[in-house]
Amino acid sequence: MRPFAFVEADSAWRASLDRADHLRDQADALTALWPQARVIVLDNAGSALANADGSLCAPLGPELTDGPGGVGASIFLGLAPDGQGWFALDAELVAFEAPRRVDLRSAAAHWPMLEASVFAQARALQHWRSRNRHCGVCGGEIAFSRAGWLGRCGQCGSEHYPRTDPAVIVAVSDGKRLLLGRQTGWPARRYSVIAGFVEPGESLEQTVAREVLEETGVRVRSCRYLGSQPWPFPGALMLGFAALAEADEPQVGDELEEARWFTLEEIRAASARGERAAASAPGERDAALEDDGPLLSPSISISRWLIDQWRLAAEADAGR
Repeated sequence: MRPFAFVEADSAWRASLDRADHLRDQADALTALWPQARVIVLDNAGSALANADGSLCAPLGPELTDGPGGVGASIFLGLAPDGQGWFALDAELVAFEAPRRVDLRSAAAHWPMLEASVFAQARALQHWRSRNRHCGVCGGEIAFSRAGWLGRCGQCGSEHYPRTDPAVIVAVSDGKRLLLGRQTGWPARRYSVIAGFVEPGESLEQTVAREVLEETGVRVRSCRYLGSQPWPFPGALMLGFAALAEADEPQVGDELEEARWFTLEEIRAASARGERAAASAPGERDAALEDDGPLLSPSISISRWLIDQWRLAAEADAGR
């Protein structure tokens, strides 16, 4: 089982696709891949075309030739381990229909690793392209090349590349308890670890200390990096940390509705509560959550993995 969406459990460095950057300028090579390539098709809302059972509907390239799309209008995503090409196309460019649409969060929870990762990559690139149709330097129209990975202004010649916004996400402990917070718009009783975007001119460690202090009033003493997760909602990279902090009383501002310390026993109970709910039939889920205890982040997110890592370490320390 992978620790969270879009990342392998035993080899976080291994990508689902070889992105094959060297092929992005080779139109003939991409055209040769097209007949056997699979194509993920996204609508304007960023949802993927899916089969009736909710699985990915990724037709082969030739199934899309009736529409105005094709390899020239598509984004080349890369090569699967078996050498098969993967592309992405906007639904409005092709005369192709599918029974359902599936959003990325649902796919992250239910699709196989490769297909969920392909969707994440395609969605992030679609979002970038849709919001970069005009040059930020002069306002001229942008044309995309290099198989969809480079935008060039037709007026001033400026080049534009896909961007990813780095954000830290941190499990903060005072040595005995875990600091969690909740935002106003979240589902009732849902808590998560602290997160925030990196600002210009600061290191990741400085971001950890600043964000925790700004959101909760708790002072971080030290932190260490644990892992990362692409989070294309729409274009972030979550950089996971564990931090040791002073046992300050949390004080929230505008960003959080509440923040407080949780004991190991409370985290254990919340974890078990979520597992019971996940294992319940749809009609029985409310009964599994009938007590008023806190709920943790869903398993697709690195936030839940960070909570679990803290719990496992705390249990190990308690057993010594």
